[in-house]
Amino acid sequence: MPSQLHQYPVLPLRSEVHLPGRVASLEIGRDASIRAVEAAAKDDNQIVVVPQRNPAQRDVSTRDLVEIGVLSEIVQVVKHSPGRFTAVIRFGRRVHVDAIVATEPFMVAAVSPIQLTPSVSPEQLATDARAARDHLAILIAEAHAGKESKEAKEAKEGGKEAKEGREGREGKDKEKEPYRGGYDTARDALAALAAVTDPDLVVDHAAPYVDLERDDLLALLLELDPARRLARILPPLERRAAVLRLKGEIGAELETESSRTHREKVLRDRMKQIQEELGEGDENAEVDELRDRVASSKMPDEIRAVAKKQLSRMAGMATASPEFSIARTYVENLLDIPFGVMTEDRIDVHAARAILEAEHAGLDKVKRRILEFIAVRKLAPHKQGPILLFVGPPGVGKTSLGRSIAAALGRKYVRASLGGVRDEAEIRGHRRTYIGALPGRIITGLKKAGSMNPVFVLDEIDKMTADMRGDPAAAMLEVLDPEQNKEFTDHYVEVPVDLSKVMFLCTANSLDNIPGPLFDRMELIEIPGYTSLEKLAIGRRHLLPKQIAEHGINKDQMTVTDEAMLAVIHGWTREAGVRNLERELASLCRAVAVRLANGEPGPIEINVAALDELLGPAKVSSDVAERRPEVGVITGLAWTPTGGDIMFIEARTYQGKGELRLTGQLGDVMKESATAAHTWVRANAARLGISDDKIMNSDIHVHLPQGGVKKDGPSAGVALTCALVSILSGRPIRNDVAITGEIDLRGHALPVGGIKEKLLAAHRAGIKVVFVPARNAKDLIEIPAEVKAELDIRLMNKIDDALAVALEPAPAKNDPEPGLPPPTPPTSPGVGERLPS
Repeated sequence: MPSQLHQYPVLPLRSEVHLPGRVASLEIGRDASIRAVEAAAKDDNQIVVVPQRNPAQRDVSTRDLVEIGVLSEIVQVVKHSPGRFTAVIRFGRRVHVDAIVATEPFMVAAVSPIQLTPSVSPEQLATDARAARDHLAILIAEAHAGKESKEAKEAKEGGKEAKEGREGREGKDKEKEPYRGGYDTARDALAALAAVTDPDLVVDHAAPYVDLERDDLLALLLELDPARRLARILPPLERRAAVLRLKGEIGAELETESSRTHREKVLRDRMKQIQEELGEGDENAEVDELRDRVASSKMPDEIRAVAKKQLSRMAGMATASPEFSIARTYVENLLDIPFGVMTEDRIDVHAARAILEAEHAGLDKVKRRILEFIAVRKLAPHKQGPILLFVGPPGVGKTSLGRSIAAALGRKYVRASLGGVRDEAEIRGHRRTYIGALPGRIITGLKKAGSMNPVFVLDEIDKMTADMRGDPAAAMLEVLDPEQNKEFTDHYVEVPVDLSKVMFLCTANSLDNIPGPLFDRMELIEIPGYTSLEKLAIGRRHLLPKQIAEHGINKDQMTVTDEAMLAVIHGWTREAGVRNLERELASLCRAVAVRLANGEPGPIEINVAALDELLGPAKVSSDVAERRPEVGVITGLAWTPTGGDIMFIEARTYQGKGELRLTGQLGDVMKESATAAHTWVRANAARLGISDDKIMNSDIHVHLPQGGVKKDGPSAGVALTCALVSILSGRPIRNDVAITGEIDLRGHALPVGGIKEKLLAAHRAGIKVVFVPARNAKDLIEIPAEVKAELDIRLMNKIDDALAVALEPAPAKNDPEPGLPPPTPPTSPGVGERLPS
């Protein structure tokens, strides 16, 4: 054991954990490990054996190695074939891995002695060590007694040649047996045990005699408190010793039972040989293989009993029988469910924040809620967390958030798309009485994830529909209820599966199609959309590098200026998400790829002047910027499942009887809002400067363009009122003003929903002044600072607040009609005139 800092080659172990005091043979296959063993064998045969934290990770990294290793001696190296070695290693003392000082051509670690820190008194430590030695003595005696009786039996059954043949056949099995000291007799082993006085060494001496899982061995390796190490090893020692004491008390009965078991084994072996002679052994071999898998799996006892029952039925069937195939598929599906397999959560709030910030721009509210969830998991690991529902327009990153959460927690990620699902069996599975029956999407997702606690994204949960085959949304009630999903039962597997450790995340574009009981089980997180600066950051950090790589362009061969990126955002896309932006950037990459393929040298810079040539004319123009103040035309704000949008409300009068006509495919709620606005205007006509003759002798036609799109809701009440006042009073409405809010018959502006989406839409459209109800002031907290800086957001309690700003004075009688440009002489040929050549 070194007394100061030394450097040794490192042998990382992926699936095994070894404690000091053992000799074991290790299969060496990784190139770096082979180089480390060869280097140590050429020097002083000293090497540091360090286990990996995650046995599933094939490629070892320095972060995956634990901080405690075992300084070991290479006894022998046997080369089987190129790239495959077997190394016999004697494990020495534990050491602390201070640093990995080199990684190529193999890892080299700087190690130092470990410092043991007992948490109990020396007397208590000695008492626990004495109890462990007493139990271990019973186990040692039993182990050597079994070994001696086996050797005596071999001598009795045959001569030296038969024994050598058996040893040859069993050589590989002996290598896999745990090393228990290497003593020939129980007397030697017990004498060696009596000489061990260090409590820490007692633990290392006892570990091979009890069956411990990898996690338990790893915990013993990392524990620096001898008292806690003894506390871990004492319970299994006591259980094994108690069993052996009981065996001694009723030895005769157990011996009889053992003899009967041996006779059964011999008879089964003979029956197996007869079946192989008759060609009937394959099916039983398959059943035996499944039986071994069931016995070694971590499935609950209740489910294991169901699997064994199916295997018993299979043992009496012919392989060609359809029932045999159905039962085999059922048992294999049970074995594929990862019962007892859990990934360890990486509860690091700072790392999670870094991952979320690196993969997503904006979405501050969503990130804050996710970090709160992770913080609660750190303080209360066993608390059942909520089920989060991300609602927002397409392309805002709802699905990719699930992948980021999985990365932040260190969990497996699985996604199930529910769009278009109409059959309840898609969720709960098909019953096995049907041909081709399979488990539902929940069980299939667990099988795909390989663990019982993945991050499970249920995508497009609002797209499920019901039909004659059942309602899948009703089946989701049990899946998403923490009080019920502990015993979720799939129609195919017909055994309870615990879903309480799964972190379910749901996504939707709209809440309208989600049933109330299902929505009540989830916590709503709205993702309204991105601002222009957020889109610029997403395009710069994520979308453009992705498209450049997909089109085979080197990152130094193409650049896009920020001005050009913003021009694409404003002129070629108008959306809440970034999907269309990614398509336009892909078009730019294709154009650059053509120029590079033609031999043009790079780098090629894309600026604003090149966009028209590469992308064609701008697809989106600002309607607000092109308009002038008009009489009876006002800009309203609307919420849609794809994000906020602006809409124009037009009003015109003509000779009539004071009636109101509405067009534009309006819903009942919007029609009622228009009627309420008309009533308020007629009731307040005098103070608004509107003559009674104008009202009584004029019919009003209100129209909302884009008649192919259905429109409904009370949010246009105030805007409708302004349009009616404008058309009846002849006062034009400012083209840079947008209004949202519901109105009542007293002229109050009532609160509405979707404020953030509407303000983002107004910002994209170039609106300068936006009126919102005063009771929506609480919703302005979520508005990005850049939007607040460029919008003049005003609160209104009554309709008069908006009328005072939105309406301009009526034009003079000699002025042209409001909204129309002044007359100009014709510049084009009249009817019948000859066109210029």
